[in-house]
Amino acid sequence: MRTPKTPEEFRFNRFDKQRFERALQKASDKRAFQRIQAVQLFAQGMDIHAVARIACSSVRIVYKWIRLYLKDHQTNVLHDAPRTGRPVVAPKITAKQILKELEHNPLDLGYNTRVWTAKLLASHLGECFVCKISSLTMYRRMKQIGLRCKRPRYVYSEKDPNRAQKKGLCP
Repeated sequence: MRTPKTPEEFRFNRFDKQRFERALQKASDKRAFQRIQAVQLFAQGMDIHAVARIACSSVRIVYKWIRLYLKDHQTNVLHDAPRTGRPVVAPKITAKQILKELEHNPLDLGYNTRVWTAKLLASHLGECFVCKISSLTMYRRMKQIGLRCKRPRYVYSEKDPNRAQKKGLCP
């Protein structure tokens, strides 16, 4: 087993303490705060294994953060790099097309209902644009547009002539 290196072997300088404190005050990201704090604790002389436990990380990763910081003595290298994120599912289906399709009555399009649901709209648009989109994704997109998915309110076109008798209001 290797013996852990000490902070003196890494050659932290006298300005590092101030850099760490400023960076910790400015840090808005949890992961960056955690990394800066881990390097700071090690620079203050804390055991590398204790630092790794506090940072909920491995000793190897903490050493990596230390080396990253000591290259240029800049705390911004401990922040996450921007990521592209998950690619958009069914990019052909835009908000404009969703709103356009919602203007149509599903009954007129051959469906057995008068109301659009996220699931029905997803399957319909998936067929129209030849791409797969889940009902959850459709629901999320509808919510982003500002639409709300609610159960339809049933309205009877005419009142039942025997309604009073059925309710027990008439003898």
